[in-house]
Amino acid sequence: MLRQRIATAVVLITLCVAGLWFVPNWAWTLGVAAFFTVGAREWAKLTGLGGVMTAMFCTAVAVSICAPLVGVPLAWVACGWALSGIAWALLMPTFLARGAAVRKASVPVGWLVLAPAGAALAWLGQAPWQLLSLLCIVWIADTGAYFAGRTFGRHKLAPSISPGKTWEGVAGGAACVAVYVFVLQATDAGAAGPLAGAPGWALAVTLTALSVLGDLFESLVKRQAGAKDSGTLLPGHGGVLDRIDGLTSTLPVAAFAMYLSPG
Repeated sequence: MLRQRIATAVVLITLCVAGLWFVPNWAWTLGVAAFFTVGAREWAKLTGLGGVMTAMFCTAVAVSICAPLVGVPLAWVACGWALSGIAWALLMPTFLARGAAVRKASVPVGWLVLAPAGAALAWLGQAPWQLLSLLCIVWIADTGAYFAGRTFGRHKLAPSISPGKTWEGVAGGAACVAVYVFVLQATDAGAAGPLAGAPGWALAVTLTALSVLGDLFESLVKRQAGAKDSGTLLPGHGGVLDRIDGLTSTLPVAAFAMYLSPG
């Protein structure tokens, strides 16, 4: 399983890097939209949407991600990022705390989870190194939590939602992110960009916490659906939602922060 997980991650990272550096932005955006549409299909299946509603939902997600390609102002897209950030700060924790049925609000919640994140990934792709530095936070936090949890995990984070996640894993992931940001800021690579200086630390802390929230929320949706994984497309990981859960909660906030930052 671990070998499969690593092999799949290597393939995905390779495709990501190739897409960011070697294809035009419009093609990157279409690729992101296609990938997130697969995630939308998985969401629809997990939350019990019918055939017609599934098609409409997937179309809405794809169109929202591709909106800038047809001239939709970036300010409108940024409103979606802000709305998503508010939802992750207020709405998703409410679902987690109460164990409320996500399927009752499948379409609006699913759109908030997927569309702003996909649009953020597409837009941030215009600055590949900056996007990669932000993606690394989620990847490092996830990997650090995985190994720290397996090695030191004793205290469950949310046993009724995701029994495998522990506070030790969260701490391990956060520690790995702290080392990453420290090293980044100590080198020329961190002299500019979204993770520079004190604001960079604030953003890194925020994104690390949000990545855990995104992971837990997807676990809640899967548990309510009685599913172990969101799909089978990615060996060792499951489905697309299993791979982008941390991105759905972090990328809209990161993009909105970049949108608001001067210069």
